[in-house]
Order: sequence, then C-alpha cells, then structure tokens
Amino acid sequence: MSLPQLSVIIPVYNEEQGLQALFDRLYPALDPLGVGYEVIFINDGSRDRSAALLREQFQQRPDVTRVVLFNGNFGQHMAIMAGFEQCRGQRIVTLDADLQNPPEDLHLLLAKMDEGHDYVGSIRRQRSDSWWRHVASRAMNGLREKITRIKMTDQGCMFRAYDRKIIEAINSCHEVSTFIPALAYGFAKNPTEVVVGHEERAAGESKYSLYSLIRLNFDLMTSFSLVPLQLFSMVGMTIAAGSGLLFLVLVTRRLIVGPEAEGLFTLFALLFFLIGIALFGIGLLGEYIGRIYQQVRHRPRYLIDAVLEQRE
Repeated sequence: MSLPQLSVIIPVYNEEQGLQALFDRLYPALDPLGVGYEVIFINDGSRDRSAALLREQFQQRPDVTRVVLFNGNFGQHMAIMAGFEQCRGQRIVTLDADLQNPPEDLHLLLAKMDEGHDYVGSIRRQRSDSWWRHVASRAMNGLREKITRIKMTDQGCMFRAYDRKIIEAINSCHEVSTFIPALAYGFAKNPTEVVVGHEERAAGESKYSLYSLIRLNFDLMTSFSLVPLQLFSMVGMTIAAGSGLLFLVLVTRRLIVGPEAEGLFTLFALLFFLIGIALFGIGLLGEYIGRIYQQVRHRPRYLIDAVLEQRE
C-alpha cells in the first residue's frame, strides 16, 4: 500500500448505534478531497457490536480502512496515541465517532494547513451541549490558560489536524497519561484554530461524565505545569503566617484579659479549615507522585489484540 497523504484517526468505544451513519458520511467527505488517505479506527474495548461493524467496514473498503482492536478499555487518549503510532500520513486528523463534529468540515482544517500551519485546532460553532458542560468548559479553559499558558479556545474538541513532525514528537514522549491537544500545542511552530460545526449526538450516549472531565483536567494541569504545587505552597505559607499572628493575638489577650471559653468553637472552625487545606495539599501532592509512579513502572500504555489492514 502506497503511503497516504492524510490519516484520519477515530477512537471508538460502544458506538454501535452510530457507526453506520459515520461510515455513510465520512468516506463521501474524504473521497472528493483528491488526496490519498487512510481511516484508522481504534476499537477501545467496546462491549457492544462496534468491533464487528468495524470489521465489516474494513472488508468493504480495505484499500483505505485500517482497524486497531484493543484487548481492553484504555481510554480515548490512549486510543488516539495508538492511532498516531500506526498512521502513515503526512497530515493527521483526529475525529470522534459520535458525529458531533461533522466530517464534512474536515476540508476546513486541511485548508488551514495549506496556509502553512502545522497544528489546527477547532472551535465548535453553536455547541449543542448541556448548560453545565458549557459552564464547566469555560471555567476549565480559563483555569488551564492561566496555569499552563496554553491557549486553546475549545480544549474539549478533539477535531484537530497535526503535521507529521508533531506526531513524531508526540510518539517520542512515551507518557503514560497526557492531554494530546496541549502536548501538540507545545510542539507546534505555527498553530491556529478554525470554527467548525457542532451537532447533537445522533445515537448512543456520551462517554464523558463529570468525573471524567475532572480527571481530564487534572491530567492537563499536572502534565504541563507545577503551578498548582507552587500555589499551594504560597497558600500554606500565608495560612501559616496568619495562624502565627492569631496565636500571638490569643496569647496577648490571655495575658491581658484572661482565659475565655467563648472562642472555642471559632478555634474548632479554624482547625477544621486548616485540616481541609492540608488534606487538599496531600491530595495534590499525591496526584503528582501518582503520575511518577505510573511512569516509572514502564507498563504498556495499551495492548493491541489485532490490526486489520490490507497487505501489499
């Protein structure tokens, strides 16, 4: 098989209900581009018939379709990393399987790359998400930009295009846990963004719960910045200084006015507040230590059961 110019990477997890609609729209959007392409589906341990549907699609279009089958569920980002290691194109586009980002807009990303950009992010037009997803996304975007200095208008959209050099740099990192769009942004020389469409999920359910979004942003913060630890150190020093000042005030008051029992519950409240701050700091420190622990074990990030591809 000759090397394609374009690779489209699509992670799949329990998308049985919407895969046929994806097939019906994806290939007609790619064929008119006039470039050699490959579509790489990564089945991330789906428990429905997604793997069987991907096999059928491979049999129908083996010339441009490849399927990577995981032997378990390793997460969306690990599926994309597997796609990066398998892809052969000079330009790589990542796309979710839920059709919330229309594949017909893929040419918009490629047009930006034709202008000389090596990394093209996307901004969802008229997002069709719930209100809490809007609020959480804006809050996390603002926090991430302040802490990491990484500027992405819409970090939750995986519809992105990468130059081959960026993909090779990402593959060389071998990180156990990372946030791919931010990592690519750090390697890009001339990044940009483009507005794309956004549709409601036609079938199936979202795989991102509130907990998953929080975990994703923990990965983002701890992978690219030490600011959370530094901020906590500053908070700790401020509280320690305030506590020391309060202690001097209480000692002076006891010497001048005498002992009192009325302030007991205030001291309890202060103590609980300080304990809460300490526990938060322990958890934050544990997050960084846990990442180190995962990395030094050198366990495989994912396990591939099979790769369906056309042999020369």
